[in-house]
Amino acid sequence: MSDADPLARLAALEAELTAQLSDAESLDELESLRIAILGRKGQLAEFTKSLGALPDTARPVVGQRLNAVKAKLTALLDEKRSLLSRQGAQAAVGRADITLPGTAPALGRHHPITRLLGEVCQAFESLGFEIVEGPEVEFEYYNFEALNIPAQHPSRDAFDTFYLDEPSPQPKKGGLLLRSHTSPVQIRVMEHRQPPVRVVVPGRVFRPDAADASHSFMFHQVEGLVVDRGITMAHLKGLLTVLLKRLFGPATATRFRPHYFPFTEPSAEVDIACLLCRGSGCSVCGQKGWVEVLGCGMVHPNVFRHVGYDPREVTGLAFGLGIERLAMLRSGINDIRLFFENDARLLAQF
Repeated sequence: MSDADPLARLAALEAELTAQLSDAESLDELESLRIAILGRKGQLAEFTKSLGALPDTARPVVGQRLNAVKAKLTALLDEKRSLLSRQGAQAAVGRADITLPGTAPALGRHHPITRLLGEVCQAFESLGFEIVEGPEVEFEYYNFEALNIPAQHPSRDAFDTFYLDEPSPQPKKGGLLLRSHTSPVQIRVMEHRQPPVRVVVPGRVFRPDAADASHSFMFHQVEGLVVDRGITMAHLKGLLTVLLKRLFGPATATRFRPHYFPFTEPSAEVDIACLLCRGSGCSVCGQKGWVEVLGCGMVHPNVFRHVGYDPREVTGLAFGLGIERLAMLRSGINDIRLFFENDARLLAQF
């Protein structure tokens, strides 16, 4: 065998295989050609076996040429596969029966928390309240001191608050933390406005609680504030009774119990009759017939003094409710963690 013979045979094989690839009319035919040409027992593999019989001087030349042919045929194979795939997709579109009903895409749903937040804010807007928001990273002054929560109060311990390590940009207002309630926004509003004030503050709050069926380190609150001349506890009771009946139905029974909050005096917790047993007692309400839903009270005079209001001239009411707790009651959900697990099966129910 002369040095020119293997190169001539390789050139003839290259031309033959190139023509076969070009003439392929389907992906199945192309796959068969790939196996016949590039497979372990294919034509190029058989040609490779013949290199052992070549003289030492010819073997590198023919081997280099064989590698170039293999690379060329592989590229042609990929190009032909891509072409046949596009043609197949176009043919499938052409065969589609446009008279058949289409397949509707899956639609998203509002999260129960988002939906209830919107309902609560809409209810207060209809009563003349303004919706305001504030920063989630807050100063100690706004989160505690301006709300009549002194330095020795237990809620200011590191066990009950997420403090940040970053240096405070305003040291006179204390360090930075993740707000533990949305009440700081009420202080910020009163600092820049004179009465009358009527605002509602929705948003996320953070507390280092261990996650369980009824607690989460992050949850949502809506807090409200009304400041004007002559505001009384009667306004507070009437406002919250209207809200709860709008959220849970006109037959919802409510009651106000005395309580303590540093930033309101007098203060109260508000209960509604259990939605499951209607007040007769069950496991959900602990056999009490009532379920706590929010806290409220008349704004403490010390809070007014921090923002420059004269407590002899104006009075105010404030309240705060946890959205997750209300959503659990309304929807019959018994574990707060379900709201944050991103399980689409939960959303599909609402």
